[in-house]
Amino acid sequence: MGAMTFARTFDPAALFRICFVCTGNICRSPMAESVFRALVRNAGLESAISITSAATGDWHVGERADSRTLDALTARGYDGAAHRARQFDPAWFADLDLVVVFDRSQERIVKTWATTEEDRSKVHLLLSFDKDQAPLVDVPDPYYSDAALFDQVLGMIERASVALFRQITPGIRQGAS
Repeated sequence: MGAMTFARTFDPAALFRICFVCTGNICRSPMAESVFRALVRNAGLESAISITSAATGDWHVGERADSRTLDALTARGYDGAAHRARQFDPAWFADLDLVVVFDRSQERIVKTWATTEEDRSKVHLLLSFDKDQAPLVDVPDPYYSDAALFDQVLGMIERASVALFRQITPGIRQGAS
């Protein structure tokens, strides 16, 4: 049997490739990946949109999502059980259309990894896509908190993900036809 890998590849045939990036890839970004994957699946756009997630740090590489993340996802009908954390690789910029981060610290880190202005322009805060939540700027990190904050953060991610999906879908549908 070959070595275990946690790599998830981007679908080269996809019209749009997105990566959600948080600090450890065990709380916020796996939530967003699960939510966005469900939105894409429900719209029948799996072959058009490729979704993944990663971390700015390497502390949790290979680990499952935090148990509180998995509990919050399961309670709302999402499946994050197969998730394994990995670190963002700046080489991915060439294959990505959008890199979504959850707070200004992640935004700063990921933009410093970009070597071109084009790549820096791919990095956006999740809440910036949702006019109602945009003034909040950052999605709080629930890691050092309780299950209630995980649930609240998942709600924020759901609302912002729906807003993001609504913004990219017209172009995807047009390109897919």
